[in-house]
Formats: sequence, structure tokens, C-alpha cells
Amino acid sequence: MSTIRLGDIAPNFTAETTEGKIDFHNWLGDSWGVLFSHPADYTPVCTTELGAVANYKAEFDKRNVKVIALSVDGITSHKGWIKDINETQKTTVNFPIIADEDRKVATLYDMIHPNADDKMTVRSIFLIGPDKKVKLMITYPASTGRNFDELLRVIDSLQLTAYHKVATPANWKAGDDCVIVPAVKNEDIPSLFPKGYTEIKPYLRMTPQPNLK
Repeated sequence: MSTIRLGDIAPNFTAETTEGKIDFHNWLGDSWGVLFSHPADYTPVCTTELGAVANYKAEFDKRNVKVIALSVDGITSHKGWIKDINETQKTTVNFPIIADEDRKVATLYDMIHPNADDKMTVRSIFLIGPDKKVKLMITYPASTGRNFDELLRVIDSLQLTAYHKVATPANWKAGDDCVIVPAVKNEDIPSLFPKGYTEIKPYLRMTPQPNLK
């Protein structure tokens, strides 16, 4: 089993989901994608997480991001559990959940960590770009629920920095000033960043977020 690294092409697969069989790359199309695993159905933390993702669906849609979940339980289990999620989290699950009973996808994406649990998947997140390359990987322990506000923040940063010569500083959120990347020469800044910039150090130059009016 090879390790997936940032910049790698996300491995393709076919799988049964609660919304029918998919070919992962075809399903993604030209969208960004979030593939996230949960240890098992009918577990308390996962119930809150999938409810949170359902409630954030409009935010993911706004960013052209498709979300898909995975666990090693089957379709019947998933569909029964969705009823509980909808009831307890006051939502409607509106994205597919992969039934990975043979652990094919979990193995492909190294989601089972034997020193943590040799059967259940850890809480992994893979953010995949329209080019099918892996842009972000985060792994949480089973006991810790994920922060989906942070995931949206990272998506905002990645979608900004993919098209502008900036990086985002610590604790950045959409609307905050950005760092001009070191490769940009001072003489090129006026044409690239007409809003102006502040030089704190020669290597630390800040500019208003360039894609905001």
C-alpha cells in the first residue's frame, strides 16, 4: 500500500453509496471534492459530524465542492443511520455515504491505522481539486470530532491561492489581508495587486484579498 502525499492524483475507485454506484473521478467531474471517513455507523461523534456536513451543504455548494462520506458498514446500515442523523441533528443528509464493507477504499486511502483500530477507519479528510490532485489531508483520532468551519477556511484559502500569487497567514479567514508570495518582485506588485500593499519586512508583504471587490 503506497502512501498518499499532497499533490498526488487521488486514487480512483468505484463504490456503492447511499445514492447509487459511483466512479469517484467521474462523480467529481470539474468540482472540488471532500472525501471523509468515519469509524462506524451509529456512533455518537459521527452522528454529529454527518449532521454538521449536511447543514453546511449550501456552503460547500457555494464553493463548488462535492462531499462524500465513507465507513466500512453497509448500505442498509447507512440508510437506517441516516434516519437517526436527520432526527437528532435536525437536518436532512444530502450527500452520498460510501459502503466500504470490503475496506477497498479505506485501504486505498490508508484510512485504517492498526495501532489505533485494526477494523474501523480513522477520521480522515481528503480535499481534492478539480485536477484530481490531493490538496489537503487531515487525520483526527476517533474520539475527536472534526471542525468543518476550519475545512471551509482551508478551502477558501486553497481556492484563492490557486489563482492569485498570495498565501494566507496564520488564522486567516476570508476577507483578511494576504501575504504576497516571495517570488513576486516589488516592481511587479502594482500590476498584480492594484489595491496596494504594506511591506513589514522585505520578505513579508501584505495586501488586501485580491479577489474581493
